[in-house]
Amino acid sequence: MAEHRATTVWRRGEGDFSRGQYSREHVWRFDCGVEVTACASPTVVRAPWSTEAAVDPEAAFVASLSACHLLTFIDIARRSGFVVDSYEDDAIGLLAGDERGRMWISEVKLNPRIMFSGKLPSAAALARMHEQAHEACFIANSITSKVTIAHAGD
Repeated sequence: MAEHRATTVWRRGEGDFSRGQYSREHVWRFDCGVEVTACASPTVVRAPWSTEAAVDPEAAFVASLSACHLLTFIDIARRSGFVVDSYEDDAIGLLAGDERGRMWISEVKLNPRIMFSGKLPSAAALARMHEQAHEACFIANSITSKVTIAHAGD
C-alpha cells in the first residue's frame, strides 16, 4: 500500500469571522515539496473572501482525474505499440445538487486531444484504450461521479 500526503494550512486573518467575512485562501503542501495557493471557488464564495488566482478544490479534483487518466492512457498506448507525442485535455467538471440538495461534482467530461507518431490507432483501438485507462485509473476508481470521455469527432 502506498501512502500519499498533503498538508492544508489556513489562518483566519482579517474580517468578521462570525459573519462569514474571512479569507478562504489557504496553502496545499505536498510531500514532494511543492506548495500551491488554494481557495474556495469564486463561484462558491464571492470576492473579496475568495481569490480568483488560486486553485479551488473542485478544479483540483477535475485536474487530478484528468491527470490520472492521461498517465494511465499513455502507458496503455505504449504497451499497445503506439507512440504518444502529446496529450492535452480540457476537462470539465459539473457541480450540481443531488436529490437531497447536497452539492457534488456530478460529472467530469474529459476532452483529450492526442498526437501519435508512426502507427495510428483505429477509432475502435483508441476507444478501447480510453476504456482501459478509465478502468485502471486510481482516481476514477475512487469516485462515484460519472466520467465521460469525448472521442475525436464527438
